[in-house]
Amino acid sequence: METLNLVFLSLHNVIRWVVLVLGVVLIVRSILGWLKKWDYRERDRKLTPFFSGVYDLQVLLGIILFFTKGWGGVLMNAPAEVMKTSALRFFAVEHWTLMIVAAVLIHIGSAQVKKATESIKKYKRATIWFTIALLLTLASIPWPGMSAARPLFRFFGLVF
Repeated sequence: METLNLVFLSLHNVIRWVVLVLGVVLIVRSILGWLKKWDYRERDRKLTPFFSGVYDLQVLLGIILFFTKGWGGVLMNAPAEVMKTSALRFFAVEHWTLMIVAAVLIHIGSAQVKKATESIKKYKRATIWFTIALLLTLASIPWPGMSAARPLFRFFGLVF
């Protein structure tokens, strides 16, 4: 099980960076499209569901890690202790909750973009929904310096 956890943790870490890069690219393109009044482009139409799919994969890996690493049990067995300790609370409650909320916002945003009939509205909606989701995501990552800090890059036992 440890090897499988290492695989899931490594994938979760690598995909984090893919999510962040895709999110930034999507938001920048959306802002430019909104401000420059671009026609909604085919690559933007394809980028939105791709971003959503990669984010969903990231959430799925996170859920697997939540249960295989024991965070679910920690939360159920000692909820008061979890809530008192910031590092425990971060992983047992805050991290996954905000990531799922961000995933829901990405799906709502994707639907809103698809539903809009005018290009400027598509870009505006994408900018708003995906920016909020990405900000939640950034707030939910265990960055170095936090009480629940994790390495910036971890890949099959190698830490950078």
